[in-house]
Amino acid sequence: MAPRRRSQHSPDPAAMARAAWIRLLATAVLIAVAPLLLRMHQASGKVLPEASKGQRLAAAWCNECHAIEPDAVRTGRHHAPSFRAIANLPSTTALSLKVFLRSNHPSMPNFIIESSDADEIVQYILGLKRN
Repeated sequence: MAPRRRSQHSPDPAAMARAAWIRLLATAVLIAVAPLLLRMHQASGKVLPEASKGQRLAAAWCNECHAIEPDAVRTGRHHAPSFRAIANLPSTTALSLKVFLRSNHPSMPNFIIESSDADEIVQYILGLKRN
């Protein structure tokens, strides 16, 4: 007598039970591993605050010559002062920076900076001032 074939429409109870156990096991593994991955991600380094608009503009326009980050040091052929050094000059004020950014200077590229963008860069530079 030949083995009896199951019809294509009747599910195999053993196969269904195995599939259910596999899904349950996979779900349990994901639930157990997810917190560990999050904890490892947080331990890998501190989360940096989002850069201000002034910092992003400075990075795009000024970073080639100036050290724009608070603790950065510019090396190379450019002798431009760091933004922190500029911020700590006694003569540095919001007005002096705005005038400087809107004026032509022989040692700097001739950027045309919108007034609102200049305000953002000024705020960023003044925020680097050490008290």
